[in-house]
Amino acid sequence: MSPAWIQVILSHLINFNAFGYMLSFGIFQHFYTQTLAFEPSAVSWIGTTQLFLNFTVGVFSGRMMDAGLYKYTLFTGLSLQIFGAFTTSICTKYYQLFLAQGICNGIGNGLLFCPAVALVSTYFPPGKRAIPLSIVACGGATGGMVFPAIAQSLLYRVGFSWTVRIMGFVMLAVAITVLPFSRPRPQTRTAQPWIDETALEEPPYILFCIGIFFCLWGLFFAYYYVRAYGQEILHTTNSTSFTLLLVINASGIPGRMISGLLADRYFGPLNVIIPFMAIAGLLLYCWIAITSIASFYVWVAVYGFFAGGCQSLFQASASSFATPANAGVRIGMVCTIVSFACLSGPPIGGKLVEDAGGTYLQAQIFGATVLITGAGFLLAARLAQRKEVT
Repeated sequence: MSPAWIQVILSHLINFNAFGYMLSFGIFQHFYTQTLAFEPSAVSWIGTTQLFLNFTVGVFSGRMMDAGLYKYTLFTGLSLQIFGAFTTSICTKYYQLFLAQGICNGIGNGLLFCPAVALVSTYFPPGKRAIPLSIVACGGATGGMVFPAIAQSLLYRVGFSWTVRIMGFVMLAVAITVLPFSRPRPQTRTAQPWIDETALEEPPYILFCIGIFFCLWGLFFAYYYVRAYGQEILHTTNSTSFTLLLVINASGIPGRMISGLLADRYFGPLNVIIPFMAIAGLLLYCWIAITSIASFYVWVAVYGFFAGGCQSLFQASASSFATPANAGVRIGMVCTIVSFACLSGPPIGGKLVEDAGGTYLQAQIFGATVLITGAGFLLAARLAQRKEVT
């Protein structure tokens, strides 16, 4: 196997630890609200803090990689992930969980996410990156299957503490595999500013930033609450609720791969992400009509497919509004903006569920509406970009 593809596999495993664990937060969302009696919106802040730090710290970790500190960044990120998991296993209070799982894991993930993607990009020319990067993105879906499967098998047999410790041991095994073999390619890079002020004068870029904010504001709500919805509204068993979480992540694998192929070979990332976001929004409206577990399984699989494609394309779409010289800065600016959407979206949904007495209608309408609105802004950005070109 070539060195380039070895790095793809290793970055897939890095994303397995990072996004896979974050996308499995539905495990903890329901467990903390039911067992520890925390409010759903309060619990959501733990998970969304991980996402927030994943994107904001990623801006700094990308620059650390550029400075030749990839190995140190990788070691620190993996160590914080493992430490966060093992300390989470002994937590009993909200502030402890917030610090261990939200802050510690979030910083660890942020130190890994951006360098893992950037590393693979250095091994492939621009026209041949879609498939490798889609495989890297699938690491989140792979982890999103494995961690819920662990919880499904062990949570109600050995208890919360040992279940999370076993997840920590899985992260440790990944770290032992990744650390010795990750190899950054030496590159000469010039220092770039933190903010590209010229981007703020370009209507297509501004419209894109607004659109992607709205989209990611509503995209992750289902990942956090699909298990709770299954148990509280459809009255499924614990085992079935874990399977729902597994399915929504598993269906993201073909979603990521197919969207990457469509973007790379036929239409471009922006032209693919717009319909994917719009369909995801329509599916959230369709969620309102779900009344049986069979139809919910179908809905979860279809939503996971389109939501997975959206997650894999948003950074590539941002590069549509950049040149090779300023792509890093402009994508970093987008990541910073969407981090606030990821931070606040699911807690807003959780608060709407609380205020509605446990029903999900208002939260479903919120998620669907902001996604459709975001897709509209993305379309406007595409049209404005085309107008500027012509």
